[in-house]
Amino acid sequence: MPDRLASMTAQDALLAIMVAVSASDENLRTSELVAIQRIVNHLPVFAGYDPDRFAQVSSVVFDLFEEEDGLDAFFGLVQDALPEKLFETAYALACDVAAADGTLYEQELQFLQEIRDELAIDRLHAAAIERGARARHMTA
Repeated sequence: MPDRLASMTAQDALLAIMVAVSASDENLRTSELVAIQRIVNHLPVFAGYDPDRFAQVSSVVFDLFEEEDGLDAFFGLVQDALPEKLFETAYALACDVAAADGTLYEQELQFLQEIRDELAIDRLHAAAIERGARARHMTA
């Protein structure tokens, strides 16, 4: 793990998942970044989170995505830092960020599948989480 982030907390891991899903299509959209910021500012799981860590966590994600086996390393870091009880939370946050711009791109869909697989999210639970994200980000 890069020295910039001495140890990843559960909150860092949740943030890393959101940044990673936004970066998965190689285009960080403003709507996705705003969604991440809103989530970090308002969800109880991020209570007391140091906003200065955003840049550090993001940098780790971007660095890992540049490496040959970076995706495996990324999921290793996330799984080490994230308690199992927050796996579905991580997937829900990823879905919200992916849906924030109103369009799910192929790379985002593939990355969401990777998250489901790596975090062993039950198919029925995943479908409910996805449906909730779609409903929250529906436009008139």
